[in-house]
Amino acid sequence: MENLQYKRFADVNLKDPFFDSLKASYREFSDWFRRKAEEYAYVFYGDNGFIDGFLYLKAEPQIIDDCNPALSTDFSHGWLKVGTLKINAHGTKLGERFIKKIFDYAITYGFNDIYVTVFSEHVPLIALFERYGFWKEAEKVTANGTELVLTRRFNLIYNGVENTNKNYPLVNFKGDATYQPQIYLLSLYPEWHTRLLPDSILRNEDTSIVQDVSPTNSIHKVYLTAMSGVERLNRGDILFIYRTSDNAGPAYFRALVSSVCVVEEYRHINSFDSYAEFERYCAPYSVFSQQELQQFWQRRKYPHIFRFSYNIALPKRIIRKDLLEQVGLSERAYFGFMQLTHQQAHHILKLGQVNESFVID
Repeated sequence: MENLQYKRFADVNLKDPFFDSLKASYREFSDWFRRKAEEYAYVFYGDNGFIDGFLYLKAEPQIIDDCNPALSTDFSHGWLKVGTLKINAHGTKLGERFIKKIFDYAITYGFNDIYVTVFSEHVPLIALFERYGFWKEAEKVTANGTELVLTRRFNLIYNGVENTNKNYPLVNFKGDATYQPQIYLLSLYPEWHTRLLPDSILRNEDTSIVQDVSPTNSIHKVYLTAMSGVERLNRGDILFIYRTSDNAGPAYFRALVSSVCVVEEYRHINSFDSYAEFERYCAPYSVFSQQELQQFWQRRKYPHIFRFSYNIALPKRIIRKDLLEQVGLSERAYFGFMQLTHQQAHHILKLGQVNESFVID
């Protein structure tokens, strides 16, 4: 059974011990849960079969007047509310996976503003939201107590290269006084692309990313490579991920740009003092097994290590033919790691039908 599932409330066991704390905090929780029988939520199951995480999202109107001060948005879709989010973390990256699902949903269905209510004692949960740009905008008083109202407005931009996570999933092409991002095309063989990024982004299905519950559909990634040039990468630089041909046909039609990512950090393997330090850095976000990481450490075959965030899946994948004939890339160029101009990058974004709201320029 896949650990993370997108399923109807009616198919979720309300008697699971996971819900006991929610029932204690919200008197009306059980009745509310039953009324949602035909709606869908993300449910994470632990290895023991019990629930370890639950996320429910819902659309709300443009004015939210049950908090102080009231919330308003100019966007016609209204607000996206994180109706319920609870996690038994157990040291996993589940919180980040749920944050990714919140943003996936917002992007797919055209929400520019998101809010969540949370009691102040849930410090780790608040810190998780704040890491990705949420901030306290109001308070909500109910019979259950006073909750903080945290919001994320995509038109609120955080300056500084250190705030790339707070701007996530937006991609900052403009930079600011502190940094000017460089733009690159980075090639991945199909095997590594499949292990790093969700296969759903290779299908032309608008809502596939919403229902994608695979472990690969996460925010942060670590990759190791021997390709020269990647040592130039700096935090805030932008990567267009290019999947090489899968050999199911000519590369002209099968190789493609699938997604846009933002660099968080570059390190050389020699910068780690020990294998233990190397493993701690790579293991949480890498696509490699422990055995593979041990081999990489011993052989030093892939000395370049970089961490990045997976920001945008192109709604329309751009094949090599389009890159050559429309974007103007040279067929003689090295597609492994290639610098792109702003003009070329924006041409790819336009061809890929990327929502301009998620591009800072």
